[in-house]
Amino acid sequence: MPKTPIAAPAPDLPATYEAALQELEQLVSRLESGQMPLDELLAGYQRGAALLAFCKDKLQAVEDQIKVLDGGQLKPWDAA
Repeated sequence: MPKTPIAAPAPDLPATYEAALQELEQLVSRLESGQMPLDELLAGYQRGAALLAFCKDKLQAVEDQIKVLDGGQLKPWDAA
């Protein structure tokens, strides 16, 4: 019976969206450099996926709060 590799637990996620986004941007730069060993590349990809999911969840939570404040409808953003 073949053994299934066990993934190492991911480090804790950042406390804020901004910190997660900054870490994700730095990680993408390192991944794109092509200078990471294969093991680090895989770990970086997994960390990036976790950070991306964290950021998406934070953005969705903010969008949901805005819907509540705007009576259940998203309104176009007017930055003027």
